[in-house]
Amino acid sequence: MDIALNEIKGITEKIKTNVQQVVVGKSDTIDLLLVAMISSGHVLLEDVPGTGKTMMAKALATSVNGSFKRIQFTPDLLPSDVTGLNFYSQEKGVFEFRKGPIFSNILLADEINRATPRTQSSLLESMEERQVTIDGETRKLDRPFLVIATQNPIESQGTFPLPEAQLDRFLLKINIGYPSKEEGIDILKRFKQVNPLEQLESVIDATDIVAMQEVYHQVEVHEDVLNYMMDIIEKTRNHPDLALGVSPRGSQALLKAVQVYALIQGRSYVIPDDVKAIAEPVLAHRFVLAQKIGIKQGLGTKVLEEILKAVPVPTESELHVT
Repeated sequence: MDIALNEIKGITEKIKTNVQQVVVGKSDTIDLLLVAMISSGHVLLEDVPGTGKTMMAKALATSVNGSFKRIQFTPDLLPSDVTGLNFYSQEKGVFEFRKGPIFSNILLADEINRATPRTQSSLLESMEERQVTIDGETRKLDRPFLVIATQNPIESQGTFPLPEAQLDRFLLKINIGYPSKEEGIDILKRFKQVNPLEQLESVIDATDIVAMQEVYHQVEVHEDVLNYMMDIIEKTRNHPDLALGVSPRGSQALLKAVQVYALIQGRSYVIPDDVKAIAEPVLAHRFVLAQKIGIKQGLGTKVLEEILKAVPVPTESELHVT
């Protein structure tokens, strides 16, 4: 199925409206999940338990008619519990492959930082290459493929912090946050008698997401916007509070994200406001801070805010946007 660029906003609005039958508010968060899915990226949701992370992932999977699997990461979880394994079938007398939950369109890796580094790394190949290799045999994963990993920022006991190499694999890091009082009342009313997730139906097919993945790169990015993006990234590499700035993988991630974000806003070209809107969830988790204590104080986000204020923004007249 072919999808034109000007059709994508309508499709994503349909998905968003459907998800919001279950998830109250969180419009920006749903937009970011769609950005990740369409650009073939992955998401790290960092928030306290009970804020609707699992509900949101399930609603998204149902809306796009995609398969959904959830793994509860624990210290005793093995890589084969994620990827699958070959087992001997006594009935057939041969080894057969039993697929792990990673063979799905949307995989929720719940509390990923509670698993050992060995198990965490079992996700690396699949997230980057969209494949798994088991006993020397490589198997392709389904498309679309989106990993939504969660972690609790408060509890640190019994956890294994994600290394920078794995954090860099996530296109976006998102904090959902608590609902407002009005949204909380709406949640109570909505779930008072029935779980709306049980009645949710798909509004598009997973193949439509794949079709959008094939065309989003056609979004125009003016030379001045590219320069603006690289000015931001260069600032991260020279900032006194950062030991290491954004890598080339991070700059490519920013480009993909802003292209899809522009489409969701209904444009076939990127403007500086798109970069400002998407920069924090794309870039802030890719910093290596000079002061590790700053992680708990949100220093990464503060540094990025400073940089965005300091870097000159190209004007619309310079971009020749029509």
